Amino acid sequence: MNTQIDYEKIFEKYNGIMRTCELTKEGIFYQRLQVLIEEGSVEKIKYGYYQWQDEKAFTEASVIASLFPEAILCNSSAIMYYGYTDRVPGIWHVAVDNKSARNKYKVDFQKIKPHFIEPHRLEIGVSECEIDGIKLRIYDRERLICDCLRHVNTMEGEVFNTVIQRYVQDKNKNATRLMEYAVKLGVEKKARRIIGIWL
Repeated sequence: MNTQIDYEKIFEKYNGIMRTCELTKEGIFYQRLQVLIEEGSVEKIKYGYYQWQDEKAFTEASVIASLFPEAILCNSSAIMYYGYTDRVPGIWHVAVDNKSARNKYKVDFQKIKPHFIEPHRLEIGVSECEIDGIKLRIYDRERLICDCLRHVNTMEGEVFNTVIQRYVQDKNKNATRLMEYAVKLGVEKKARRIIGIWL
């Protein structure tokens, strides 16, 4: 019979999160799973998904990386990552293919807001970042600014102005790339009018 240490190692093989089919494959059946949940060793995080719990508790970033490896951090999540706001979003904003199943992104313990994007726009400006030691996909600065321009009418004025000001002051900005994206994403006029004078 497996010991608890063995169970931990089994979960580690799957980056701490296992699906029901993987549990079955590894010989962890319903009764044993319920015991692990009652002991506090395992937590159900979504229908059919279970996470190992210990002092190295897996972060929200690792859950996103494990459950939604195709997702791209965007909107408020990306704005926070680049330091373009001081507000900490209570929701993880991720861009995903608009053909994705809507209910896939419902999890029990953290709020995820999927933004369903057309495939020809989805991959423009995809980069990589590291949060809590976990590598995630994220839109780069220029794609983020284009998205803010696209949704300027639905953003708080103060937030929008702070984002633009901090981008303009960012030594890592790339004005050429910004205009290239702006053309592809249909916000060229807004980019020239709102940001062009500062670049």
